[in-house]
Amino acid sequence: MDVNSLVFAGIAPHPPIMVPEVGREAIAEVRGSIEAMRELTERVKASGAETVILISPHAPLDARAFVAYHDDPLYGDFSNFRAADAAVEAPLDVELLEAIARAASEDGYSVLGIKGYELDHGTAVPLYFLLRNGWSGRVVALGYNFLSNEDHMRFGACVRRAVNRSARPVAFIASGDLSHRLKLEAPAGYNPQAHLFDEEVVAALRDCEPQRIVNIDQNLRKLAGECGYRSMLVAFGVTQEDAPSCEVIHYEAPFGVGYMVAQLARSQKAEVSTEQRDEVHQEDSSDMDELPKLARSAIETFVREGRRIEKLEKLSPLLEARTACFVSIKTLDGSLRGCIGTIEPVKETLADELIANAVNAATRDPRFPPVKEDELQNLRYSVDVLHTPEPAQFEDLDPKIYGVIVEDESGLRRGLLLPDIEGVETARQQVEIAARKAGIVSNTPLKLSRFRVKRFREKRRTN
Repeated sequence: MDVNSLVFAGIAPHPPIMVPEVGREAIAEVRGSIEAMRELTERVKASGAETVILISPHAPLDARAFVAYHDDPLYGDFSNFRAADAAVEAPLDVELLEAIARAASEDGYSVLGIKGYELDHGTAVPLYFLLRNGWSGRVVALGYNFLSNEDHMRFGACVRRAVNRSARPVAFIASGDLSHRLKLEAPAGYNPQAHLFDEEVVAALRDCEPQRIVNIDQNLRKLAGECGYRSMLVAFGVTQEDAPSCEVIHYEAPFGVGYMVAQLARSQKAEVSTEQRDEVHQEDSSDMDELPKLARSAIETFVREGRRIEKLEKLSPLLEARTACFVSIKTLDGSLRGCIGTIEPVKETLADELIANAVNAATRDPRFPPVKEDELQNLRYSVDVLHTPEPAQFEDLDPKIYGVIVEDESGLRRGLLLPDIEGVETARQQVEIAARKAGIVSNTPLKLSRFRVKRFREKRRTN
């Protein structure tokens, strides 16, 4: 008997420039997509997915058969992009692949196994970020063909049937970029109408109406020069049994190519897990003690010895990510003693970011004198790791859930307030305090952004 084993489905971009070893300095232009892939991975992990199915537009093509990489383990690197040291490897889920082939055969479709091929970059890039951000499990890597759009959706339904028969949690990721013709310097040339394709895809998912993408003007699709449409069609076929749970996590087009990270569906289990993970007062993370412990070590070493702790050699996936954070210091009675952070990451890793912000919170918060050694035993620490900010209207704010960033129209003055601050009960209070911190005069027109945080609190110390 079939059960619902699809626990998550999403869409991921695949430009190799996102891989730090490939993009190097240029990754600054795609930081939003990199952070969004971290968030996508967190959702996959929260879903409990033991296998991820990836479908790529750049796998070897067959005219009529869908294709699947058959080597075990699956392997790919970025030597074609002058980064041979950057590689991905994961075990093949042979059983699920065989189940997909059987389900496809029931509907008259073939799945052609290909051996001796390294993973294409459309598969390797999303897999790189899944592995880098801490997911581990088995993988099925697929590619599509020249059959009709309807055939691709039907194949997606076959994949779903096989997943349900597997009776274990599986996530599905559709790899693909949107328009390649958004700027004059874009790789496929410029088309002044290409942006309409991306805008409709993004709007359809934000409105949770994926059928609009299925029915999109095919002439518009062709002039956009996209490479992700059929991946999305297969994903829509996989998820058509589910109530839509769409969200555009991020979209950007820094090089004239549209990069979108999005969620299409997630199971009730994943929904609950993600909400618990995103709560400001998270209590069950394995990193709960690690981050405040690092803040404590950085501050105590600097105050006692006048030096910064050395860069850590072995980092957890979270501390290895490049992410902004705030470090807060409080006394044992709950009074604030210092708080410094960054809205955007300036260091290579969260570990480096956290160490720098911890020392600054102890020594450079203008509201307080530097922390002295005799205070250390009476202090405790928390670390807020920031999600990527998103533009917001006033009515989108909730000071218990979201932090806020306010800017004047010139962008010269910018203030931030973290979420769930004691005494801040309304969005109006939150905005007024953030504006005041930035030195923005009352009644000045403001641009607003909101962001979530993961808060890692040190357990209360009783000395």
